[in-house]
Amino acid sequence: MNIRGKKILLTGATGGIGELLAGLLHEQGAKLVLSCFQQQALQQLNEKLGGVHTLACADIASYEGRKEIVDVCQESGGIDAVINLAGVLNFNLFENQSAQLIEKTLSINLVAPVLLSQALIPMLREREEAMILNVGSIFGSIGHPGFVAYCTSKAGMKCFSEALSRELADSSIHVSYIAPRATRTALNDARINDLNSALGNKSDSPEYVAGEILKLFKSKHLVSFLGWPEKLFVRVNALMPGLVRRSLVKNLRVIKHYATAGETL
Repeated sequence: MNIRGKKILLTGATGGIGELLAGLLHEQGAKLVLSCFQQQALQQLNEKLGGVHTLACADIASYEGRKEIVDVCQESGGIDAVINLAGVLNFNLFENQSAQLIEKTLSINLVAPVLLSQALIPMLREREEAMILNVGSIFGSIGHPGFVAYCTSKAGMKCFSEALSRELADSSIHVSYIAPRATRTALNDARINDLNSALGNKSDSPEYVAGEILKLFKSKHLVSFLGWPEKLFVRVNALMPGLVRRSLVKNLRVIKHYATAGETL
């Protein structure tokens, strides 16, 4: 999709990847609706970008918050695209997580973007060319110990994107999905960084991931998986899940050590 002059809703706009992506889209000439739940952070980001964009400060996990976002988009003349980037991450053993935290993870990472996208479809249909770009995770294709709720939410995003892209194939709305691997942002606490170091897992910079999201947006390809060998593991897991399972289970002692190193949530 050509970005110049397009009105794009970006959720999670003030996060590590979101702020960088907002800057890239701004440089490409996009008109942005920047959304997150922190008014001051949104205002600071907008000021950094020249103060020319629209702000939608709202809790995406609530019905009222999503309605506020949709209303802001409508009042600003509609949108051409939405990038569903907002998300949360928690590293802990599933049995030790509170029901509230599990519900929050599923709500923000899956339920919120699904319902927001549904609410925006009538608006997007008004455009000759429109797009929904969902940001998932490699863990949406590879179930990983210590990240059960997160993997579940991102697997849902992957299937949601696939099904919706097929359902809207005869419309003007294109649906894409991108799955980054571990990214060096504030979402990763010290335990996750220590785990990645102990297992030799590679991670990407937020600058790289933001650039890849922009690249996918412009190319309109359906799916993009980031990172090697992670993108290979996605294919292997789809064909021979037992092989990937053995590899992960072999590291279970190390994973559990770091998962239980902090407070039980």
